[in-house]
Amino acid sequence: MHEPKPPQKITVLGAGAWGTAVAIALAARHDVLLWGRNPAQMTQAASARENTEYLPGFPFPDGLDVTADFDAAVAHVAHGAGEAPLLIAACPVAGLRPLLQQLKGRAIPNIVWLCKGFEYETGLLPHQVVRAVLGDAVPAAALSGPSFAQEVARGLPCALTVASTDKALRERVVALVHGGNMRVYSCDDMVGVEVGGAVKNILAIATGTADGLGLGLNARAALITRGLAEITRLGTALGGHAATFMGLTGMGDLILTCTGDLSRNRRVGLALAQGKPLDTIVRELGHVAEGVPCAKAVRELAARLGVDMPITNAVAGVLFDGDSASDMVARLLARDPRDELA
Repeated sequence: MHEPKPPQKITVLGAGAWGTAVAIALAARHDVLLWGRNPAQMTQAASARENTEYLPGFPFPDGLDVTADFDAAVAHVAHGAGEAPLLIAACPVAGLRPLLQQLKGRAIPNIVWLCKGFEYETGLLPHQVVRAVLGDAVPAAALSGPSFAQEVARGLPCALTVASTDKALRERVVALVHGGNMRVYSCDDMVGVEVGGAVKNILAIATGTADGLGLGLNARAALITRGLAEITRLGTALGGHAATFMGLTGMGDLILTCTGDLSRNRRVGLALAQGKPLDTIVRELGHVAEGVPCAKAVRELAARLGVDMPITNAVAGVLFDGDSASDMVARLLARDPRDELA
């Protein structure tokens, strides 16, 4: 049996829904400080003892404090005797580089990120962005897997994967995060874990669109299965391991995001099927749907690498080229037959 660890200090940088949910879950066992850049939001959260803007209805446990003071948030995880603290970045991919720039030159114990996607301007995965800004001296890891913020905050069972080439950091993350209703597995395939977490959001848009058009469960199963093939082709082309895409951060996250009603990206697809323009969908959603910018970045990356990604291309056509949802379906159905495993 996994022995419970003594409480440790954890800072979560980013007070959106997912960052708040992770902070709530970890604060049941650890001393957690949640940082948000908006002072008014954090003052309200401190007063109400919940994140009324991004995750209302989930009270903060006693072990969770909040702040808008970045210096205090980083100082919270300064090394002390007998401590093994964690610094968790819970921003969207677009905010990762600016957040890392704020951390550059500071004495931080490690950096663990929750974001999923490609940086659009560069086509880099999160671990590549981290390396570009902080170098190789800071222990770094991705924490990913099938997980909706509301369910994690509610304490429902969840399984995640921590990916890092740093074995000691993987063990630290498992020791601190694994417990209660949260299981944490580990691997060293950062590319595979991050590609799976990024591309599944694009496929959730495709699946939501198909469901919104009433194409049926057969079509949904086909999109998910062929979508997994696309993820694997791109991931292995970038150096990921094929087996990774059959795990939590590949197949697991794909199934959840494509079928779960809490999925933001699936909701984007449902709205596209109704003929809503993208700017209206994003505004009504009120949260970041990473599949939207990711579709553009992945389409360009796949073209450069010569990787065949028809579903991704079809989604990008609807999002950015003026194609209709019915155009997307027609384009996919018109493709020539091929060997399934090719």
